[in-house]
Amino acid sequence: MSQLLGGSLLASVVVFAICAGVIGYFGSRLAILADQLADRTGIGEALMGGVVLGAVTSLSGSVLSVSAAWSGDADLALGNALGGMGAQMLFLVVADVCYRGVNLEHAAASVENMMQGALLVCMLSLLLLASYGPEWTVWGVHPATPLLLVAYVGGMVLVNRSKTDPMWKPVRTRDTRTDEPELSNQSLELRSLCFRFAGLAIVLAVAGWAMQRAASSIVEVSGMNVLIMGILLTSVATSLPELVTSVAAVRRGALTLAVSGILGGNAYDSLFAAFSDIAYRSGSIYHEMSPTLSFWIAVNLCMSGILIMGLLSRERRGVVRIGFESVGVGLLYLLGVVALVID
Repeated sequence: MSQLLGGSLLASVVVFAICAGVIGYFGSRLAILADQLADRTGIGEALMGGVVLGAVTSLSGSVLSVSAAWSGDADLALGNALGGMGAQMLFLVVADVCYRGVNLEHAAASVENMMQGALLVCMLSLLLLASYGPEWTVWGVHPATPLLLVAYVGGMVLVNRSKTDPMWKPVRTRDTRTDEPELSNQSLELRSLCFRFAGLAIVLAVAGWAMQRAASSIVEVSGMNVLIMGILLTSVATSLPELVTSVAAVRRGALTLAVSGILGGNAYDSLFAAFSDIAYRSGSIYHEMSPTLSFWIAVNLCMSGILIMGLLSRERRGVVRIGFESVGVGLLYLLGVVALVID
């Protein structure tokens, strides 16, 4: 790739920055479309955010991870996936800061969001179990890969069931924002919304593919640690749609969409490892996982647990006008970054 860019570090950085800008700009437009589609189709903000929006905003990241795995770069593929999860939970802290009045997790409490958080914990645990299990493969694919796919689909079925037939509900307060469809959105043309949504998805996928090439070139030319590139740089850049869509959703009052887009999107992001394992032709990609990557799985697990506790405890106001879960997530992410840099 460095040859295609003339072996120039500057050219690689410029391509990387352009891709990040494209991802951020077009990703920001997805929140409005997702909210409109949720109301128009009637599937609700939680499923739209966790399944559709989470998958589409993650397209650039998934393409980058799969492309890296196909090229034999397991560290970049897995680092991008795990770093992206941490970055997106940090973005939820940003959304909490942007939401005025009360703690975001208080206002957006829903059984669907908590189910998606529990699913995320299960998916991350499966990744960790796969890395410590036997290094078996069938046609180069580890048994954990189909298990991850089945677990995700099964989890989303439970999320949908919790919406259509909930066994319990959070207590309503004057600050609780429920998922109520806007009448103006229900009159929009569904076909037009779907085509626009699909078009943005294609743009994000192409940008992710180009960013992986640029990132590999930067590592090759500069000698940068590939884990730093994956966990801190490509992960944040490919996660920009989650940042802008979460903040945009909060400003539109679509709080369930904002939270589910992060938790459900992260559950989907764990499938990056499964897709990468299929693309990785040198055996099980889970067993290429370094101690640093295992550490980041633990960081993500802890952040997920704190967010679930925040959704359950529903603190109205906390330290510096954000909830304890936002403070905890921010500190954990900072700890992960410091550990990565000094390693």
